[in-house]
Amino acid sequence: MKDVSFLNPEFFWLFLLLPVAIAWLFWKGKKSSATLKISSVKGFKAEKSIAAKLKPYLFVLRLLALSSLIIAMARPRKVDISSQTKSTKGVDIVMAIDVSGSMLAKDLKPNRMEALKKVASNFVEGRPNDRIGIVVYAAEAYTKTPVTSDKAIVQDAIRSIKYDNVLQDGTGIGMGLTTAVNRLKDSKAKSKVIILLTDGVNNAGFIEPETASQIAKEFGIKVYTIGIGTNGDAMFPYAYAPGGGFLFRMMPVEIDVNLLQTIAKNTGGKYFRANNNSKLEAIYAEINKLETTEIQELRFYDYDEKYRPFVWIAGLLLLLELVLRNTVYRSFI
Repeated sequence: MKDVSFLNPEFFWLFLLLPVAIAWLFWKGKKSSATLKISSVKGFKAEKSIAAKLKPYLFVLRLLALSSLIIAMARPRKVDISSQTKSTKGVDIVMAIDVSGSMLAKDLKPNRMEALKKVASNFVEGRPNDRIGIVVYAAEAYTKTPVTSDKAIVQDAIRSIKYDNVLQDGTGIGMGLTTAVNRLKDSKAKSKVIILLTDGVNNAGFIEPETASQIAKEFGIKVYTIGIGTNGDAMFPYAYAPGGGFLFRMMPVEIDVNLLQTIAKNTGGKYFRANNNSKLEAIYAEINKLETTEIQELRFYDYDEKYRPFVWIAGLLLLLELVLRNTVYRSFI
């Protein structure tokens, strides 16, 4: 009876009547038994057969039958519950990520880019019902992953983000924002959001960031801006080492806070500053709370009724008692 529930458990109170039934059957049995009075039984053998010894216990069959009927009326059944969730009002999100050389700075551990990739991956994992896309930009921008509900593709795209020579080095904030807007402008989602992250000032590209923010506003796209980097100086890459790596030295951190605040304000978003790993995690956690998705859960119940075997058992026990009383234990007196 593992994982079995009862639809009408109140019928189990009928078990309290079984002692009364036992007393009544015992009393009725004594009254209904035929008796023969003789002066002496010395001339008869006093041995009883097994059948005769079992006759007083025929009422047990009836009690077991009643017990089975009570269990059947309580309606035992197994329930298999399956659920299906559906996003009724989803959010389409594009993360526009700066991949310029300054993202290799080591003020976040192990560097800005790797710290961001870890936090962005956790953010994607926490939003299973939304569609997410990835745009990367330096002096130019391109779509690494279009807006999709396939989180495995998005996670692979995040893991593969790195500094390389695919894009000309520089920081084209307007280019990155415009490319992200282009991925969302035709979306039918309830909410359209861009998370724009940079660690510098706009110094490349042919589209001004303010113009890009106005385009985002026209399409009803909200932009959250994040300036990443410590206040003061940080270890920046400034040249290639002979072995192929980078050489680092302390350099001043420069972020155009006013620009990022203006972009966020124009689109109804919010500006954040991430100067360490924990702050970056807290920012993405806050954005996760600000942009909620309404979820509808559908639950399906499959009932496997288990009362029928108990009805059959009760019927067979009653039939067995009836047969025994009219054959083996049939009275001739």
